[in-house]
Amino acid sequence: MTIGSARYALLVGAVAALTLGIWGGLARIGWQLPAEASGPIALHGPLMVFGFLGTLVSLERAVALGRRWGYLAPLATLAGVALLLSGEERGGQVALLVGGVVLVALFVVIVSTLPTAATLTLTLAALLWCVGAVLWLGGRELVVVVPWWAGFLVVTIFGERLELAALARLTALGRAAFAAATMLLVAGLVVGGIVGAHLVGASFVAYALWLLRFDISRRTVRRPGLPRFVAASLLVGYVWLLVGGVLWMWYGLEFAGPARDAELHAVFVGFVFSMIFGHAPVIFPAVLGLPIPFRRVFYVHLALLHIGVALRLAGDVGGDATLARFGALLNALAIGLFFVLTAGSALRARRVGI
Repeated sequence: MTIGSARYALLVGAVAALTLGIWGGLARIGWQLPAEASGPIALHGPLMVFGFLGTLVSLERAVALGRRWGYLAPLATLAGVALLLSGEERGGQVALLVGGVVLVALFVVIVSTLPTAATLTLTLAALLWCVGAVLWLGGRELVVVVPWWAGFLVVTIFGERLELAALARLTALGRAAFAAATMLLVAGLVVGGIVGAHLVGASFVAYALWLLRFDISRRTVRRPGLPRFVAASLLVGYVWLLVGGVLWMWYGLEFAGPARDAELHAVFVGFVFSMIFGHAPVIFPAVLGLPIPFRRVFYVHLALLHIGVALRLAGDVGGDATLARFGALLNALAIGLFFVLTAGSALRARRVGI
């Protein structure tokens, strides 16, 4: 198998994991789905965080670095979720840890040649993945592990945006705020428990305010076409990170129920998937070698995503389970439409020879 075909195969595997994760999430929130969803229900989080997002993040870095061994990271994440679904819990946990270790190794190589605040931040994100995987492998409950997973995703996105924020040109206040938010997150994860959850929430608020203040999307939103779409996706996502941080600070460490659903999905769906929607026309062509021209219809799945998150959180906070279920359904439809429209744009570009 060539490297090019391997990229496609890994991306297909990531989308399959995402589909199972969404299926399990809809069943978890109350939609009546076939009994076969029992596996994805229990593994909804790992399927979304590692099967899809972890594979995507590690695949992007493997392609960027151009080292064949780097592809072991996305391969390990997919193998991990496959083992988990087959009932091999320990084997799956080990494979996910291996994926994180390979991602750390990729960033070590990157940092050795480009030791910037952004690359160091991305390395920290990969280390958070590994620590969470070790805790899960050691028998800790998912409620303890999930904040580490959230930290991995938030810090990864923050590091990628930091690359564009030109840290060297930031004011002293901007650099200090960046360092303080990161230290607050790490402190919250290490402390754990209710206090730790409040600190993690505070760090999310700090990150969101930093991004809203210093990210270049504040300027690029004024430019038409793709720059405006990317900026709009990012800016609304930062608002959801802010909301999620406030919910984490308010509710603390919730084990189950509507409060937990709200605080997790504000971050994992409202923030993270808004970042994916915004970056896809730029990242997917780099990973797959296919152009994905911007289409104004992309705003449809973006709007649908955020309407769904708003309804879901309103239902969770307001005690309306039906509203929360329909919000979750809209989120699933938005993600499905995103792939359909993105693939359609790529195929259209290929037909006309772009």
